[in-house]
Amino acid sequence: MTSLPSRPPARRGVFVALEGGDGAGKSTQLQLLTQALEHAGREVVLTRQPGGTPLGRQIRELVLRGEHVSPRGEALLYAADKAQHVDELIRPALERGADVITDRYTDSSIAYQGAGRELGPEEIHRLLDWAVDGLFPDLTVVLDVPVEVGRARRGDTHDRIEQESDDFHERVRQHFLDLADEAPGRHLVLDATAAPETLHAQIMAWLQQAGVLPMPAGAGQATAPVPPSAASGAGGAP
Repeated sequence: MTSLPSRPPARRGVFVALEGGDGAGKSTQLQLLTQALEHAGREVVLTRQPGGTPLGRQIRELVLRGEHVSPRGEALLYAADKAQHVDELIRPALERGADVITDRYTDSSIAYQGAGRELGPEEIHRLLDWAVDGLFPDLTVVLDVPVEVGRARRGDTHDRIEQESDDFHERVRQHFLDLADEAPGRHLVLDATAAPETLHAQIMAWLQQAGVLPMPAGAGQATAPVPPSAASGAGGAP
């Protein structure tokens, strides 16, 4: 009896997170990246944290616009949002072959609650590792912007986190950079004071170098570092 040929394994989607301080320009880069991936014929799921699920939207209102939340309570609410997000949206999308692009993920909680709230980055990291069941992005883009520039870009409207002191936001900014230093293979740090088109080109070059997107015809060696986890399709802890 002739056996039927086995099907090739389904392609797991690529998981990309955009991180950075408030006012870094993540929304613009999320839209540009989504359009580029869809133009390449890929299914893209665009989401944000907190939010992205019905439970997440309720948590977003609590932590950003509600009454006072204690620092530990805030950390636990963010962890609950991520646990729900992974189970309900992110992991199913990746497993069916869709790419997931998220506005913030675990690095934000480690930076904001661990460093900003001074709860301890290591403790928050362990909490999040459990909450997301070990699912971390293949590629993390950190849009780095000076605190004073981010504040000027945000204007006069601030949520509970944005209205924190410059010292708070400076601790957050530095810890984003520390996380990138600890895992350079999956982080790309960009100067977010550059033009949006320049930043998008650098992100695209990084994705092409990692094998997520085809290199342009005749392209030479890209200047962006190669994230090894993206080429293998396996995420790594921050």
